[in-house]
Amino acid sequence: REVAERAGCSESMISKIENARITPSIKTFHRVCTALGVTMGEIMSQPASASQKIWRTGERPVTELDSERKGSGIRLERLVPYTRGHLLQGNVHVIDPGGVTDGEITHIGEEVGYVLAGEIELRIADELFVLKAGDSFLYQSDLPHGYRNSGTTEARVIFINTPPTY
Repeated sequence: REVAERAGCSESMISKIENARITPSIKTFHRVCTALGVTMGEIMSQPASASQKIWRTGERPVTELDSERKGSGIRLERLVPYTRGHLLQGNVHVIDPGGVTDGEITHIGEEVGYVLAGEIELRIADELFVLKAGDSFLYQSDLPHGYRNSGTTEARVIFINTPPTY
């Protein structure tokens, strides 16, 4: 109940998330993790070898977000393992057409990104930017931010942030 109150959602939703009956949106997942005092990466972490330095194509751990509720999902391919001790967090966000972060989030830190493929609409505070392959961005993470794939093909965007949040 306490986590639900701090996260601003129902106890039923927390139970469904805990029992893997639903996949929360990024925004909801972020609120729950904040309520628990952990990063999203810590919740999703899997044991990783501290000595592993290379992940070949198809070997990176992938986390699915929000695909069941929206029909269009977001997958995070980890570039930096979700283990304690890293100063950076990096993911390739693979966003299906229509995939959306379900609102804007804020957290401490700074983010930089690069659009590898496709097109996204990136909202930072009150500004909306349409970004295409080859475009990059940088912003303070305490500004409300979120995105959606506004194109007709899959978008792939590298997001690097510090400190680790996802």
